[in-house]
Formats: sequence, structure tokens, C-alpha cells
Amino acid sequence: MAAEDDPAPRPASGVRHSLRALRHRNFAIFFAGALASNTGSWVQNATVPYVLFQLTRSATWVGLATFAQFLPSVLFGPLGGSLADRYDRRRVVVVTQIMLMLAAVAMWVTWVAGIRSPALLLVLVATSGMLGGLNIPSWQAFVPRLVPRDDLLSAITLNSLQFNAARAVGSAVAGLVLTALGVAAAFLANAASFVFVIGALALLRLPRETPDRVPERGVVRQFAAALRYVGTQPGIVAGMVTAVLVAALGNPIVQFAAVFAEDVFGVGTLAYGFLAASLGVGALLAAPVVSGWDTAVPRSTVVTVGLPFYGLACVAFALAPNFPVAVIAMACAGGGFLAVISATNTAVQVIVADHMRGRVMAARVMAFTVSYALGGLLQGVVAQRVGPRVTVAVAGGLLLVGAAVLRFRSALLLRLDDPPDTTPAPVPAA
Repeated sequence: MAAEDDPAPRPASGVRHSLRALRHRNFAIFFAGALASNTGSWVQNATVPYVLFQLTRSATWVGLATFAQFLPSVLFGPLGGSLADRYDRRRVVVVTQIMLMLAAVAMWVTWVAGIRSPALLLVLVATSGMLGGLNIPSWQAFVPRLVPRDDLLSAITLNSLQFNAARAVGSAVAGLVLTALGVAAAFLANAASFVFVIGALALLRLPRETPDRVPERGVVRQFAAALRYVGTQPGIVAGMVTAVLVAALGNPIVQFAAVFAEDVFGVGTLAYGFLAASLGVGALLAAPVVSGWDTAVPRSTVVTVGLPFYGLACVAFALAPNFPVAVIAMACAGGGFLAVISATNTAVQVIVADHMRGRVMAARVMAFTVSYALGGLLQGVVAQRVGPRVTVAVAGGLLLVGAAVLRFRSALLLRLDDPPDTTPAPVPAA
């Protein structure tokens, strides 16, 4: 048979293919450091709503914690995006991680000093949120530097995986630590965990980044230029719209783990930790499928299937008749979340021109964050009046409606598969 008649080789796929980004030294080191640090962060993230609910017995305060964590991140997002496009992104990440570590130390010192003020806890959470707004755009824009473009989906999915693995491990550890050692130890674990990611960043072998000069002057003008750019890229718009739906309607399920554990199922702190951890376990199970078969399954298809699956999982969690069923439903929600967020995040990272990457990622993170903050606050207030089961069930139902609308507008979701924008950076005015 002639060579030209030979069938084309099948694209690589499978579990080993999903882990291909770890073959690159820089990404492997970054992944390990981030996993350790984010595990500590999730120990604190699981501890704060538990502590607030114990202090106040109010789901509203739990919702306020979500609002306080993420609203400052939104307000400082434009500045974070500007920093990511103007300066070396690794240096920005290192500086902001050090500042986040100091904020975590302040949380621990406050608790050790015997201060039990819910309002002060919210202030400290808001401080971390502000620093996160400065950090996240550079973090997200930095990941593509660690791997070749062909391995970008693997890197982005594994970046999401380490975050969700940290959520699983950190939430479970939080239950163990709270039971055996108390709140102070949980806060200290988070403060200490930043050493790992800061150390990993120091070990990376990368040339110093010299971003293109941003032509617009002033943070507001720079961010406005990014928003105008987003409007010219339907694939990025589709990714952001989907992320908003997930954040506002589905993601607040995380904060309700404490309320369901205490008021609905009547289980202790250890079981609460496992309930919160199951979301990350589901993400761990879904990650090889999402990343391993990316060459065969388009991003638009992943979202078309994953979004209604996520909504159904939220409804199942709300209506779970007992604790084991709730754990399974939460794990399914984690799998749906990872699939949708990884696919949409990858779409944005692939499509966006590099000179706009930091500000566009800031816009995406801000859209997700403000939706999560408002959704978490609203669902917390509603749950206080009508109960957590009804609240989460209605939110899951609305997520299904949103998935149906996007499916009807299938042309928009298909733009998630758009090719990269290769437009060169504009030349700054003299």
C-alpha cells in the first residue's frame, strides 16, 4: 500500500496523555508547590464557614464570608490584570504570595489571642480576597509559560486539578484538625503552607519575562481596553458567560456543606470535612477524562454535557435523603465543575493574544468571582428564610435552565473551539 494511503495516526489520548504537562520540570515543580499551598488554603476555607456558623448559628454569616472573600478580589482585579501585563508575572506571584502568607499569619494570631469576633474574621477574609485579586491574574497568565502550547490543556486541567485536589485533601484535613487540634492549628497550617509555593517559584528555571509595553496609560483605561478586546472574541465571551452561571448558581454549594452537615444531617466535624472533600474527589476522578481525551472531544461538547450534569448534581445534593447520598452528589458536582471550568478556562487561554492575557484573565476571574460572591450572599440569605434544601435545589434548577438556553444557542458554545488570536501587540504611542 502506498504511504499516502496509510491512515493518519490517531491522536494520543488516555490517562497518561492527561498527565503530559508533568513531563516538564518547571510545571511539575510549580504543580507540587501549588498543591501543598492550596491544601493549606482549603484547610482555612473549610474552617472559616464552620467557625462562623458555630459563633453565630446563621447561614447569612456563612454567605457573608463568601461575599467578603471574593468582592475585594473583584475590586482589585483590574489592578492585578494590569500588573500581570506590565511586569514579570513570576515576580508578581511571589510578592503577592508572601503578602497572602502574612494575612494568614494574622488570622492565626487573632485566634490565638482569644478574639472571637465574626466581624474581624470577615475583615481578615476580605484582606486575603484583596490580595487574591492582585495574585490570580498573574497566576493564571503565568501557567502557559511552563509548557509548550500543545500541552496547554493538560497544564490548565492539572492546575484546576491541583486546586480541586487541594480542596478535597484540605477539607478532609480541616475536619481532622478541627476535631483533634482545634481552630488555631487549622489557621496555622494555612500560614505554613505558603512556604511550599514560594519555594517552588524560586526553583523554576525561566528567563525573566519582558512583557510588551501596554499602550494605554492608567489601570482603568488598560482594563477598558481588555473589555473591548473581549467583545471582539465570541469564544472568550462564551467561556465567561458559562463561568458566570457556574459561579452564581452552582459554586455556592461549597459554603452549604457546613450548613447541611450541622442542620440537615446532624453529623460532626470529621464527617463535615469528608462532605466538603467529596467535591474535590469528584474533580480528581473527572480530570483524566477531561484532559486525557481533549484531542477527541471538543471543548464545546465538554461544556454542553458537563453543565447540565453539574446542575443535576446540585439538585441531587439538595434533595439527598441521607448523608452518604449527599456525599455522592457532592462528588458528582465536583466532576461537573472541573469539566466545565477547565474547558472554558482553556478556551480563554488558547484564544487570547498574549499581550492581553493578564487583563483578560483578570476580567474572567472577576466575572466568576463577583458572580460567586453575589450568588453565595443571596443563597445564604434565602437559606436563612426558606432552608438550605430549597435554596440549593432552586439554584440547581436555574443552572439547568441556563444550560438549556446555552444549548439552544449552540452557535455560541461552538465558539469555545475558536483558534488562537495571533494579532500582534499594538505599538505604544511615543
